[in-house]
Amino acid sequence: MFKDRKDAGMQLAEKLADFAGQQDIFVIALPRGGVVTGVEIANRLRAPLDVLIVRKIGHPWQPELAVGAISETGFIVYNEDVVASVGVTKNYLRGEAARQREEIARRQRLYRGGQKLVNLRGKTVILVDDGVATGATMKAAVETLKREQVGKLVVAVPVAPPGTAAELQRMADVFVCLNIPEDFMAVGNCYYEFPQVTDAEVVALLGGYRERAAA
Repeated sequence: MFKDRKDAGMQLAEKLADFAGQQDIFVIALPRGGVVTGVEIANRLRAPLDVLIVRKIGHPWQPELAVGAISETGFIVYNEDVVASVGVTKNYLRGEAARQREEIARRQRLYRGGQKLVNLRGKTVILVDDGVATGATMKAAVETLKREQVGKLVVAVPVAPPGTAAELQRMADVFVCLNIPEDFMAVGNCYYEFPQVTDAEVVALLGGYRERAAA
């Protein structure tokens, strides 16, 4: 169990300590919750920090169940087993993808003034979230970063179920996960404190980190 997202980030940072001070390291966090965790890692590694905006495409009848995910670069990944389930039509997928693109654009404006994803070509990227379940958003993020031609991709999460962990380990150059419970139920069950993270908190965390880095 982790006390909160900050505690999880500090524990992950310990596992990633060998990357501290290396050239061309970049920490990329998945908002919103992953930013809280990512700040702790970026602090420890003395690395630049930014976000990759990825939005889940939820099932029409079970919004928390990921049909797939779309990234800010336009890349989409689908969970084919879920897509094949009742009620998931092509029209639904097109409409939901369009809706999520609008939300992505809103977050781009809010989190980095409308700027696109920073150039990560050739860099070692540590991709961070506060945990994964189906892994749809993380898989979309991984594939997005591969298309950005990063030099080395490290996926770092506090918790993941065994199946998702195995998938991510195959996809990444390095996979770091602190807890892979056989009886996984939900990411929030692995934290004592797991409140919703707001846009305002993300903006404050990113702004504060950028100010400290500039100083």
